[in-house]
Amino acid sequence: MRVAVMTAGSRGDVAPYTGLGHGLARAGHDVTLVTHATFAPLAAAAGLRFHALPVDPRAELATGRGRALHRSTTGTGKLLRLVALARSLVGQLTHELVAAADAADVLLLSASLAPLGHTIAEGLRRPSMGVFLQPLAATREFAPAVVASRSLGPAGNLLAGRALNVAVDQIFAGANRTLRARLGLHPLAARDARRAREAGDWPVQHGFSPLVVPRPRDWRPGLGVAGYWWPHDPPGPPLPERLTAFLDAGPPPVFVGFGSATVPHPRRLSATIAAALRAAGLRGVFQRGWSGLRADGPDMLTVGELPHSAAFPRMAAVVHHAGAGTTAAALRAGVPSVPLPVQFDAGFWAARLAALGVAPAVVPLRDLTLGPLADALRTATADASYTRRARALAARLADEDGVAPVLTALERLAP
Repeated sequence: MRVAVMTAGSRGDVAPYTGLGHGLARAGHDVTLVTHATFAPLAAAAGLRFHALPVDPRAELATGRGRALHRSTTGTGKLLRLVALARSLVGQLTHELVAAADAADVLLLSASLAPLGHTIAEGLRRPSMGVFLQPLAATREFAPAVVASRSLGPAGNLLAGRALNVAVDQIFAGANRTLRARLGLHPLAARDARRAREAGDWPVQHGFSPLVVPRPRDWRPGLGVAGYWWPHDPPGPPLPERLTAFLDAGPPPVFVGFGSATVPHPRRLSATIAAALRAAGLRGVFQRGWSGLRADGPDMLTVGELPHSAAFPRMAAVVHHAGAGTTAAALRAGVPSVPLPVQFDAGFWAARLAALGVAPAVVPLRDLTLGPLADALRTATADASYTRRARALAARLADEDGVAPVLTALERLAP
């Protein structure tokens, strides 16, 4: 089948789909990754076709609206600004989404495009399925992953999850009205469209392990937890020579990286983390990422983009922003984490790491100080129980096949 995998957002919202797409292609499907033009090299490296969407997410974060987003000091403030930013941009994507869908037999839709993609699938009469990286359906078992890290109680969790879904609907409301008219569909409010998807048990597979987030018992039929979709890393020299030399010159360092998250004061943050590493007697590897982190000195090295699958197993621990992708990469490598949650779902994943016993503590990025971070680093690297649990979990994750449930669902969707 001709499969269009559609996603939008930062690199972390795209990279897992290169692994999913590569797995589907190996099974005989003709796969096209549909996302922002800046990520075309990721599709090429995975051997996938590519259909470009407009909007450069990194450039948008450099605008006044984007800088206001990362200056927000509360999760609610960040979410409100993200909703406003996304609402202003989503209409620019519809033309190319329709064109890509028209050339496909089936659509696989990330959470960031599901409301639009489902409308397009309805209008073009294509089967579709969600492929989500976070648990977004409301449940009594935990609070919404993108706004809370602690339970609000069964009733509170469910109510908050439903309220979040209403807020997400508003991102797409205007674009969906225009799109439905363009495709000859009857008018339908965004909230009613969501209810129709849920009433019809629209299928969604989630790209994380049930060992990390068990499937909630009160989820409706059609919602599955497939296992991780690891980003595809092509064969070849995996690490830069200067990094390999640094690794070989001393004990395993600690990796520090915030991926595509941005922070208000990257120099100050870098200096605090470097000081905490030195206080704990540890070397560090800083990945610049979208925040521009860096540290200098004989015990510190700054690097650019590199495959986490090759770098993380050689680290003593990973200090990260607790995004879904970096969290998964640390779990896969079997190394302890020191999560510094930045925004959105980071608090949820950081709390899961601590609950699984592979992180000694969650260290909030807001008001970060040297002492608590240095203490967490010492514990993560000196207490062997964290490494032991991380390696045991990694061995179990290695036995999972997150692509297989998606393949099975595709067979049911075959037109």
